Amino acid sequence: MASTKLYNNITLTAASRKSPVPAQTYVGFSTVNPNTENFKLFDFELIKQDLINLFNTRRGERLMNPEFGTVIWDILFEPLTDEVKYTITENVNAIINYDPRVRASEVIVTAYETGIQIQCNLTYLPYNIQQALQLRFDQANGLLIA
Repeated sequence: MASTKLYNNITLTAASRKSPVPAQTYVGFSTVNPNTENFKLFDFELIKQDLINLFNTRRGERLMNPEFGTVIWDILFEPLTDEVKYTITENVNAIINYDPRVRASEVIVTAYETGIQIQCNLTYLPYNIQQALQLRFDQANGLLIA
């Protein structure tokens, strides 16, 4: 039986795409939003949800790390003096800088109707994109994202 080399006559061409599909850098899981079909989060939404989780953690609440978490829940009912604003600003910067994917360029702490409002201008480092995040720590309703 004679052998013939049929594969020498076959050529393959790569399929061309009109625009490259961006890869999703960060993939995560969250059950917070009940309106989603699946619980996957990607990139910006995942980073934002991770920050919200950090702000929902009281200082001293994490096991084996008593310095981790926010002090806002403990001083929510205190008068918003300059010293309290400074403490909150330093704590917010520390929490945001805990996540290596994001940095805060500006943190503004103001009084809110029944709590404290924090305006953060964030830079998502992998993408070099800036976005504002507004958090309201409400005395009756907890953490509200505006």
